[in-house]
Amino acid sequence: MSVVNTAQHGFSLIEVSIVTAIVLLLAIIGVPAIGGYVVENKVPKVGEELARFILQTKVNAPNGSSTPYEGIDTSSLARMVHDSSIFTVSGTGATAKVHHGMGTGGEVTVAEAEAGAAFTITLSKVHDAACPSIASVLQRVSDTITVAAASQSATVVKDATTQYSALAAESYCAAGAVNTFVFTAS
Repeated sequence: MSVVNTAQHGFSLIEVSIVTAIVLLLAIIGVPAIGGYVVENKVPKVGEELARFILQTKVNAPNGSSTPYEGIDTSSLARMVHDSSIFTVSGTGATAKVHHGMGTGGEVTVAEAEAGAAFTITLSKVHDAACPSIASVLQRVSDTITVAAASQSATVVKDATTQYSALAAESYCAAGAVNTFVFTAS
């Protein structure tokens, strides 16, 4: 008569614990890197859509008017990007909100500037992984660019007397989704 060994073979609790600890450690290290990578990949698409909005707004501005952008607001952008896979639009009309996805809770607002002679596009809560890429994409269609980290005052990175520098823009960005960019076009 033969004896069949029916003992089960498997992993011990210690082996399972060690593997779980290694997976957890990899997740802790990898998740922030993946988040930054996702933000970086959104920048070209967000920048392209915003540049298209700026150029379309300039082309459609009334000729000969000293206030071609009078009354422009976020609803103008919301109408253009409402079907976009890049932006998330909530609300309509004056209550429209456009979220850019380059930082937790990041929003895009549009407002007239210089009494309607220009307009601004403000991106709030931009993650540092998008610095300075978003400014580099939009610097060709913007007259002025400022950046402010957290609760600090805004710093000009491009205007009539300051030539744009990606290194300078990056140096003004703080870690995390705490940066605010303002792009002015006329």
